[in-house]
Amino acid sequence: MTVQPELVTILREWVQVAEEDIRNAEHTLTLQEGCPLRTVCFHAQQCAEKYLKALLTLRAVPFPKTHDLAELLHLFPPGLQLNLPLEDVDRLTDYAMETRYPSFQGVPSRDEAEQAVETARRVRQAARALLPPEALTG
Repeated sequence: MTVQPELVTILREWVQVAEEDIRNAEHTLTLQEGCPLRTVCFHAQQCAEKYLKALLTLRAVPFPKTHDLAELLHLFPPGLQLNLPLEDVDRLTDYAMETRYPSFQGVPSRDEAEQAVETARRVRQAARALLPPEALTG
């Protein structure tokens, strides 16, 4: 698939910010005492969201301003499926807002934060396999 240079530039921007989010989540998770687990979960969700939006951008599928990963996945055209467990996607979606403000849900556990990062990594890997190589560099 030949991708126009203007589109490659846009895709690179999505990839760059997604990569910053996963690095932030992974690095923050290395903290032991006082690890801000909400931050880990938030950045894991943001990584996944940006990779999904990059794929939609590649396919010229318009998408709303949303943090709902399932909503974004439902916009994928036939033949563009990532085969992610919906419960994992929904859990990540919850971290987009719930972790940014005080809530009755409490702070995610370390296990939940580790699972959020793992889910983001799976989304990242699947998305990067579908994006053109030139969008992954630079």
